[in-house]
Amino acid sequence: MQSVQLNSQDLHQLAMSEVGNFLQEDNFEFLAVNSKPKKYPQFICTKEKQLYFVVVKGCLYPDNPKKYNVQRMDKLKAHAIAKEAILLFAGVGFANAEDYERPLTKNDTYVVNFEGLQTMV
Repeated sequence: MQSVQLNSQDLHQLAMSEVGNFLQEDNFEFLAVNSKPKKYPQFICTKEKQLYFVVVKGCLYPDNPKKYNVQRMDKLKAHAIAKEAILLFAGVGFANAEDYERPLTKNDTYVVNFEGLQTMV
């Protein structure tokens, strides 16, 4: 059986799952979830009566999960400020657990590089 490499939608869904679980464990309440890639923010949440917008980016090794599109983030910052929300960025990196240099397929085990939420505004 041939292994199928992850496509951008698969990668985005893995990242969404990682971040969603993190938010849930940290007692965020979900108001809306947008799982479509390139539709921002992906999560709209509240915690202790504060509104949060969470932007999720998934990437494969060797790409840096902490690197984001500055222009897009600036637009989202303005939107967050207007809505009195805190904007958070969640970069999630994935790699093949057997060998970081090998492609990641749907059948492979993987390692996750996610260091938590980064406050943007």
